[in-house]
Amino acid sequence: MRKLLFIWIFLLFAEAKAQLFPTLGGQRAGISAVQFLKIGVGGRATSLGDAFVAIANDASSLYWNPAGAVQAEGNEILFSHNSWVADINHQFVGGIYHFSHNDAVGLSFTSLNMDDMPVTTEFMPFGTGEYFSFSDFAIGVTYSRQMTEQFSFGATIRYVEETLDKLKMRGFVLDLGTLYWTGLGTTRFAVAITNFGNEFAPDGKVLLWGKREKSDWQSFSPPILFRMGFAFEPYQTETHRITTSVQLNHPNDNSENVSAGVEYSWKEIFYARAGYKFNVDEQNFSFGTGLTVPLGIAKVTFDYGFANFERLGSAHRFSILLALY
Repeated sequence: MRKLLFIWIFLLFAEAKAQLFPTLGGQRAGISAVQFLKIGVGGRATSLGDAFVAIANDASSLYWNPAGAVQAEGNEILFSHNSWVADINHQFVGGIYHFSHNDAVGLSFTSLNMDDMPVTTEFMPFGTGEYFSFSDFAIGVTYSRQMTEQFSFGATIRYVEETLDKLKMRGFVLDLGTLYWTGLGTTRFAVAITNFGNEFAPDGKVLLWGKREKSDWQSFSPPILFRMGFAFEPYQTETHRITTSVQLNHPNDNSENVSAGVEYSWKEIFYARAGYKFNVDEQNFSFGTGLTVPLGIAKVTFDYGFANFERLGSAHRFSILLALY
């Protein structure tokens, strides 16, 4: 099992590394649909610059790395709200249930919405008096298993739907993830490929100028993303913990990039975090904080993450994690 895992990771890394240094990756921008699937969830992950696939060990793993779902200490529910750029709201709700020590299942719901926008035409550029809407949602089912003491695996199948006025795109995507603890201290590797699936094409028709109808549309691939991460704790005591993470991101519709993050924990009650993204045109640094409040048989963690964008402003992500024991 260990040899097969190393061979798989090596092959994936070799494929990703071959695309890491060329500068032509940015020319792939705009070739995929349902872009909301690329927006991360959870204030903790945002604070760490999204360098999270090797850290994910709570309900947010349903998005980041399904192999981490079984790593959660108990049954959990996560509520995440993201005030995204351009007045876009992004929501995520996910829950994990352990039906054995080595097996966990999860259910997640993601939505994106914005205010209705005015309809404009060539002859009425200031609006026709009508409005149209745009929204996305996805429902995912996850299974995660602890294969050995060091290796876990997970998979998520997700139904996705995007609505633009009278047009809809529907389809299914698949996430696969692994998490491997090396046995050297707390070092671990993680590999995840997300949003793998068939191409999406709109269905429906629109009325063009001159009473012409259009119902034939081009299809686009989903935003497939390969991530490989490494994390460990360089310093850890009963009171203090420092976790560091670095991650290679290989999207199918943009240039490769690297993200890194660091988290400080005081008694697993208070958290301070920071992260940075390299080779990303718009987003760069991020930071945030967290607070855990024990409530007897459960504990509640409040997380906040701030992500800076050079031209689009900033994004604020709030999340609440309820852990039941």
